[in-house]
Amino acid sequence: MSSSHPFHFNLVVAAHAAMIEHGFQPDFPAGTDKELGAIQAHPEPPAVAGIQDLRSLLWSSIDNDTSKDLDQIEWAEQLPDGRIRVLIGVADVDVRVVEGSIIDGHAKSETTSVYTGVRVFPMLPAELSEGITSLNENEDRVALVIEYAVDKAGTATDGKAYRALVHNRAQLAYNSVGAWLEGKGPAPAKVAANADLAAQLKLQDTAAQRMVDGRFQHGALDLETIETRPVMLADDAVEIVRLTKNRATSLIEEFMVAANGVIARTFEDAGVASIRRIVRTPKRWDRIVELAQGLGTTLPAEPDSKALNDFLLAQKRKDPDHFPDLSLATVKLMGPGEYVLVKPNEVSPGHFGLAVQDYTHSTAPNRRFPDMVTQRLMKAWLAKAPQPYSVDDLNAIAVRCTLMEDNARKVEREMQKRIAAVVLHPRIGQSFPAIVTGVNHYGTFVRTLDPHVDGMVVQGGKGLDVGDRVTVKLISTDPQRGFIDFAV
Repeated sequence: MSSSHPFHFNLVVAAHAAMIEHGFQPDFPAGTDKELGAIQAHPEPPAVAGIQDLRSLLWSSIDNDTSKDLDQIEWAEQLPDGRIRVLIGVADVDVRVVEGSIIDGHAKSETTSVYTGVRVFPMLPAELSEGITSLNENEDRVALVIEYAVDKAGTATDGKAYRALVHNRAQLAYNSVGAWLEGKGPAPAKVAANADLAAQLKLQDTAAQRMVDGRFQHGALDLETIETRPVMLADDAVEIVRLTKNRATSLIEEFMVAANGVIARTFEDAGVASIRRIVRTPKRWDRIVELAQGLGTTLPAEPDSKALNDFLLAQKRKDPDHFPDLSLATVKLMGPGEYVLVKPNEVSPGHFGLAVQDYTHSTAPNRRFPDMVTQRLMKAWLAKAPQPYSVDDLNAIAVRCTLMEDNARKVEREMQKRIAAVVLHPRIGQSFPAIVTGVNHYGTFVRTLDPHVDGMVVQGGKGLDVGDRVTVKLISTDPQRGFIDFAV
């Protein structure tokens, strides 16, 4: 029988403890409030000589329903030659957060905001990242604008960056915009009330679809890993829902990949050292080849992202239920992304998964420190000023950012398991349809289909293999350790 008693486990306290355990400092240091007060005393955009005023454009943002730290806004126009001109406005965080300040030092140490599902631990104080440095609706802001033109083949050319004043006219969300773009739902209220905004989003979608087709032609990987988020009631997780990609998430992803490429190539052409975001050519390509062989496909002996993506697309059509598990295996075998220093006239290792050679992180400075560093490098170059970081500085920052991003993933994974254990505890005794996702010397592992949670089979798992469909009965959960145990 399922339990009718509510289960109380303080997930917020557990998240705070996990942050400390993995090397983060979740509380802001002494002196933060004083610096913050000085910034808040002047809420209007600071005067910047010679920057463009683009506040009249019909800028909009698309992000998660719950997002409060808005890093970028978008605008596009149709050009006479058939290309689509795209502008990405990125929040100028550096104009408020001075290099070497207490707030900057904390961001440099943390390197990233951490999203635990029950609480966000922001890299910058929320008064900045959700306030003065966020591109909030109906607010004037200073931004770094990244511009490029997308041709019918999906190639982005004529890239450049400059500073501008901007004004977000519509804060929108992925789910509602995506459903509308796909013809599966009505236009969001702000879109329905503004024909120009509707046309603007349709044009942006056209540009994004061109780019996604173009990148797939060059071997970008179409991966689909399962992501979930908890539904919270006060501080208690009561349900787990699956996050799904759609045309709106694809639109933003494509725009950001192209924008990051523009910044990387600008640095390369200018001879400016920078931090790049890379995913190296997989060292375990032989295992990827073996996985494909087991599914009836022969991949080349040498790493080939185009061949891998053709195989992934075919498997997605053939077996959509198991495709997230194949995607997850591929991601693990490719290895994690990392930040590296790239010096002038030095070839970047590139990003295997995105099939791009020139890629940096520049579009989320409210929540990623490398993006703030990139922003400072670009602003110095635009102003013909000395670069704010030495090559040794950049290398040390890249190493720190890679370490802390890995630690952030560990915190987020641990909290996903704890949240699932809390949500499922009242359902002990219930049965769930599931798929076997792993069999090793530790045991047999399954993923339930609704809700999507991972657990271990501790009774009756003998003879099961990866891909088998089973019905499992929940027999126990341990939120502190993140354990969920099933019987077949």
